[in-house]
Amino acid sequence: MRFSPDLQLAALACLAAGVADSRRAMMAEVLLFHHAQGLTPGVQAFAKTLRAAGHVVHAPDLFDGRIFASIEEGLAHINEVGFDAMRDRAEHCADGLLPGLVYAGFSFGVVPAQKLAQTRPGARGALFFHSCLPISGKWAFGPWPQGVPVQIHGMDRDPIFVGEGDIEAAREIVEKAEDAELFLYPGDQHYFADSSLPSFDADATRALTRRVLEFLGRVAA
Repeated sequence: MRFSPDLQLAALACLAAGVADSRRAMMAEVLLFHHAQGLTPGVQAFAKTLRAAGHVVHAPDLFDGRIFASIEEGLAHINEVGFDAMRDRAEHCADGLLPGLVYAGFSFGVVPAQKLAQTRPGARGALFFHSCLPISGKWAFGPWPQGVPVQIHGMDRDPIFVGEGDIEAAREIVEKAEDAELFLYPGDQHYFADSSLPSFDADATRALTRRVLEFLGRVAA
């Protein structure tokens, strides 16, 4: 039986509320970056789920309200603005926020999230959804910082996550970092955790959300 997106989101809200009741004193502060299609209702809903569990979540809109119908259109916008300029815009969202953040990102949003987690002192943790960058070689920001836990989530047949090398980067982090986990979900969708898109997978997102909430409770303790 397939439930409506509203019922699926209600289930996630109930999960978050249960975690909030059991961990009310343990609060993390998260800086969450959206993917190439923008700050979609699905990304906002995910942030709301984390807030419902008692965490502080900053979810800046890097596209000034624009939402794109496809990954290709979103990437075209990023390239028009300039990839480095867009990444710098995202990184400046941390200005004025205290250290001790958990940096999180969906796909393109992993780029600034990973750079901040690796280079801004005091990171409490990192959450990467659908993408991951290497920690060695030409495109690396450097080695993974000691004492920073990280979770990486992707689908096992996603042509981007698997086909473009992100999974190898994730495995490198798991191999070299002291507290790193890679979670693979059955399927071939890229934005599977965005409830507002056709790629949404309710079962995978439910498992992802449970793991993320457990992670946030742990790093905030």
